[in-house]
Amino acid sequence: MKKVLLFAFALIAASAVFAQVNPVKWSYEAKQVSGSEYDLVFTAHISDGWYVYSQFLESDEGPIATSFSWGDKNGVELIGKTAELGDKHEGFDKMFDMNILKYSGQPTFTQRVKVKPGASISGYLEYMTCDEHQCLPPTEVDFQFDFK
Repeated sequence: MKKVLLFAFALIAASAVFAQVNPVKWSYEAKQVSGSEYDLVFTAHISDGWYVYSQFLESDEGPIATSFSWGDKNGVELIGKTAELGDKHEGFDKMFDMNILKYSGQPTFTQRVKVKPGASISGYLEYMTCDEHQCLPPTEVDFQFDFK
C-alpha cells in the first residue's frame, strides 16, 4: 500500500512540475488579403532558451516537426503550403545527432486560404519544444476560424 501511495504522490508531483513548464504559448488570427482570401497566421510565443521545430526536417528520427491538421473545411480551400518565418536556427544538433531547423522568439506559420461566405475551418497544430538540455512531449493546440 505504501508503494502505491508513494507512486501516486510521485505521479502527481511530476504532473504539477510539467504543468508549470509551458514555454510555448500560441495565438492565431485570420488576416484578410483580398475579397475572399485570408492568411491564417499562427504565432508561437516562445520563452527564452526554448525552440519549436520547423515543418521541414531532414528526417523523422529526430524531434517532432511542427505540423497542421486541417479538419472540417466548410467552404475553405487551402492555397499552397503553410509558410514559416522567424528567428531561424539551422545546423547540427548534438541532442538529436542530426541537422535541425528550429525557431526561437515568435515565429509565424501562415496558411493562405480562399473562403466562401459563412465558411469555417477547424483543426489542430502539433509541435514539440526543447531547450539545450530537455524536450517536452509533443503538444496539440486546437484552432477554429469562422468567416462571417
